[in-house]
Amino acid sequence: QLQLVESGGGLVQPGGSLRLSCSASGRTFSIYAMGWFRQAPGNEREFVAGSNFITYYADSVKGRFTISRDNAKNTVYLQMNSLKPEDTAVYYCAATRLQFAGQALRTPNEYDYWGQGTQVTVSS
Repeated sequence: QLQLVESGGGLVQPGGSLRLSCSASGRTFSIYAMGWFRQAPGNEREFVAGSNFITYYADSVKGRFTISRDNAKNTVYLQMNSLKPEDTAVYYCAATRLQFAGQALRTPNEYDYWGQGTQVTVSS
């Protein structure tokens, strides 16, 4: 079992930045593919960014968001810059055991473990 805990959400003005963190339990963090998803009210959960020996992004955040991981700290980060009101959502960290290095995992059902979510609100 892997437990994930997100932090770092909050209220930010348009154009601002936030860094989300996701801390994982367990000693084998490096064998997991990690992802960030978000869900706004009334919308389905959507892919934001992933890390699986490569990094990949949704088109809506490419160039503004950066996913990174520190395997020694069992933590994955999401640096969010140039935030827009449409980025407002609950952001979730997700993980699944690695099967194919470099495979882009973009749908929620490809992940087995989820955090509780952290709210990001972009508003003036």
